Amino acid sequence: MKKDSLRKHLVIAFVAALGLYIVGFAWIEHRRSKLGPWEVSFIKEPESSPVLRIGQPGLSITNVEIQLGCQPTNILATNVHLRFEPGQAVPFPVPFGQCVFMDPTFLPGTVTLEVLGQEIQMLPRTLMVNGREHAWKPGLRVAANWEKKRAK
Repeated sequence: MKKDSLRKHLVIAFVAALGLYIVGFAWIEHRRSKLGPWEVSFIKEPESSPVLRIGQPGLSITNVEIQLGCQPTNILATNVHLRFEPGQAVPFPVPFGQCVFMDPTFLPGTVTLEVLGQEIQMLPRTLMVNGREHAWKPGLRVAANWEKKRAK
């Protein structure tokens, strides 16, 4: 009789542990991805300087623009929209430069871009442009070249 009772207890413990694991794993995966990734548009219109437009709907960040403030002649008119999803090895090319760091463990995570000599770092709590912090506000406009000169 004792052997049957031990087996019953082991099966109950195993089923309970498996259930807790499945529920815990699903909850953590939901928390990791519920806000979604950073969305960045790289915009270059003819006769204007390049602009980055940043959005993160999960954090209510919309229409944040970084004016790169230069007109390199080798950049053609472009309008590219990227989502910084998990699973990309860094560094990788983006329009106007490259993504040098990306931590998508808990989205939106952290993304660092080096574009046209400017360093743009997107964190959930703040935007860093060439080492200077800017609080996220809908419609925020930052002139990156001015930030770089001031940081020196």
